[in-house]
Amino acid sequence: MGDCGAPGDVNSNVLVARSTGDAQLDKAVWQWLSWDKNQKTKEQIESLLQDGKHKELRERLCCRLTFGTAGLRSAMGAGFCYINDLTVIQSTQGIYKYLERNFSDFKQRGFVVGYDTRGQVTSNCSSKKLAKLTAAVLLAKDVLVYFFSTYVPTPFVPYAVQQLGAVAGVMITASHNRKEDNGYKVYWENGAQITSPHDKEIIKCIEECVEPWNGSWNENLVDTSPLRQDPLKKICDSYMEDLTKICYHRELNVQTSLKFVHTSFHGVGHDYVQLAFKAFGFQPPIPVPEQKDPDPDFSTVKCPNPEEGECVLELSLRLAEKEDAKVVVATDPDADRLAVAEQQENGCWKVFTGNELAALFGWWMFSCWKENCSPDADVSNVYMLATTVSSKILRAIAHKEGFHFEETLPGFKWIGSRVKNLLDNGKEVLFAFEESIGFMCGTSVLDKDGVSAAVVIAEMATYLQGQSLTLAQKLVDVYETYGYHISKTSYFLCYDPPTIKRIFERLRNFDGPQSYPKCCGVYNILHVRDVTTGYDSSQPNLQSVLPASRSSQMITFTFQNGCVATLRTSGTEPKIKYYAEMCALPGHSDRGVLEEELQKLIEALIDNFLEPASNGLTWRSA
Repeated sequence: MGDCGAPGDVNSNVLVARSTGDAQLDKAVWQWLSWDKNQKTKEQIESLLQDGKHKELRERLCCRLTFGTAGLRSAMGAGFCYINDLTVIQSTQGIYKYLERNFSDFKQRGFVVGYDTRGQVTSNCSSKKLAKLTAAVLLAKDVLVYFFSTYVPTPFVPYAVQQLGAVAGVMITASHNRKEDNGYKVYWENGAQITSPHDKEIIKCIEECVEPWNGSWNENLVDTSPLRQDPLKKICDSYMEDLTKICYHRELNVQTSLKFVHTSFHGVGHDYVQLAFKAFGFQPPIPVPEQKDPDPDFSTVKCPNPEEGECVLELSLRLAEKEDAKVVVATDPDADRLAVAEQQENGCWKVFTGNELAALFGWWMFSCWKENCSPDADVSNVYMLATTVSSKILRAIAHKEGFHFEETLPGFKWIGSRVKNLLDNGKEVLFAFEESIGFMCGTSVLDKDGVSAAVVIAEMATYLQGQSLTLAQKLVDVYETYGYHISKTSYFLCYDPPTIKRIFERLRNFDGPQSYPKCCGVYNILHVRDVTTGYDSSQPNLQSVLPASRSSQMITFTFQNGCVATLRTSGTEPKIKYYAEMCALPGHSDRGVLEEELQKLIEALIDNFLEPASNGLTWRSA
């Protein structure tokens, strides 16, 4: 918890009178009430103390936020493991300390701060306020801060870090999480999210300076400090200009009769997607009026995640039918991810999975490269990437076309860092993705970007219409050419961390100590890779090629029938996710047989390895 600070304006006699009988908890309560200047969150802790709710106090105050696959993310509210004014100040103080050690020119080069439109009245907490406090900590220490004057898509922050030559940046967002959550996403000078060891070192620095410094609470500094600059116009204009580098058929876009509907899911995306379509020569997409403007309650959807499919796209699909628009593009609340739906000839809508969209993007980005590259361009210098739990379709395309394909650990932070490394070594990266509808088209932004992906899919649909093809028909064509890749991804909810640990430990000691399962029901297992421990039975030295990641659970099974299945915990939510894919060679086109085999294997995986009934797991659709 760090050293106990001065009691400030808190009456020490009152605290002693309300002692919990637990010295560590008493110290944590003392610290919170001494340091927190947000009346609402302070009252939440005082109320718990008064009501004798020591268990909840311990849960809120005796552990800290840690970096997951998307930075710090938690519910908004009082406590050291929640997102609130105090924990954001503490996190920024730790980052300041770390950056000061690593960059002699930190104060001159500056720091980027962006935010989405989330908020919670009961905690007097909003993304904009948290962003102002982030800026205040740095401005009070004489650091140049590029603070966006309004909400922006998450990709604007990593883009700005690179464009402005800043040492780092923070985006206040919880992306597509439930409305109660918020987060703190950190980008390094290379424009990619931070990875190890930066995350661990920053956590150490946070723990070294938990008491707020003078000036850290002064959120008005963003309005008064001469060191604050607003990068909005410069970054927006530059981003839209750079976007045209991946526009290949502007003349078709200008003339197309195809209409598009866009929903921004009550988030930041509307204005920016409109501008992106304009940059490509399109008429603006038709917005869903009920979802166009920011709303921190996400009033019209049961959850603000377009990945959930047709059930959350209802308003956009009905509007598209009314407007005779054949394609719907949906950006999540911070506009870094993209869902796509297309109306089929029978009137029904096909909502594409992330893996299916990646097959289309992979085909498209390579085809456009091939048509536009110089005569002496070397295909062996070209790369595409995906996270290891995503479809292997890019591997199949790469194998046939002659370019390179690489896998990373789950999370775009690993993709961004690897892409930067490849670019620095003279390689050309066309596309990267993660199956949870995160896409990176081109390399202007080294993170997933729903704004650019939306306009690229629009250009792709426009081009295909000229060939009398739909997106769905082209997807079949891609699979016929490169081999069917049938995948299914879903999850179970589990709010009990010991249960999650027990499930994975059972798999590591299945037939005895340190013995992984050799089969799953009737399906024989060929190889097991456990990224948590660094084990891989397919490697001669039994060591995983992907770096071990002990902070999360992830085990991959390769089956004798060609299926690859992964079980892993989410880095941002209380979920156990499963990913399974059947990969067929070109020419093996009996999709029905592949789908049936995959479904049976998934059922065996769930029954034998996850045991939802006995472990109290809730399936996603329940």
